Amino acid sequence: MAINKAKMKCNKPRRAPDGPKKFVVKACQDGTEKIIRFGDSNMRIKKSNPKARKSFRARHKCSTVKSKLTARYWSCRNW
Repeated sequence: MAINKAKMKCNKPRRAPDGPKKFVVKACQDGTEKIIRFGDSNMRIKKSNPKARKSFRARHKCSTVKSKLTARYWSCRNW
């Protein structure tokens, strides 16, 4: 199943229908649109575990990410 970029809403992540990644989002910033795929399909998101959450955010430097056009931004936002 292919992703139809025209039908997707901007900046609304959703589960990827197929492929190696878990999520897909149509990132829109300053007139630029880009399809971003992110998240390991074989891993669980452990939001409820404070230690795992803190470690993930430190490892990916979530406090410094600015651009919505990166997978890092969306991974950090999911956490």
